[in-house]
Amino acid sequence: MSFAAAIALGREAIFVAFVVAAPALLLGLFVGLAISIFQAVTQIQEPTLTFIPKILIVAMAILFFGPFMLAMLTDFTARTFHNVGAFIR
Repeated sequence: MSFAAAIALGREAIFVAFVVAAPALLLGLFVGLAISIFQAVTQIQEPTLTFIPKILIVAMAILFFGPFMLAMLTDFTARTFHNVGAFIR
């Protein structure tokens, strides 16, 4: 395996990880930001108020985007196993 091929495989793995994790993380970020703004406006300083909505939204995002995430991961894995002969050289 050449140095360039190793770098390309690592770069693609990181890109796939970012794309797979992005929907759940971004929705959790936006819900957390909205709840934080709500807490600042109403002066409710309950730390547990943020956990339940974020957990529910992230779980729903994983359920909704799950097929997309699974397709991305299986496609990357299949391409990696398909090219394993080229990586060994």
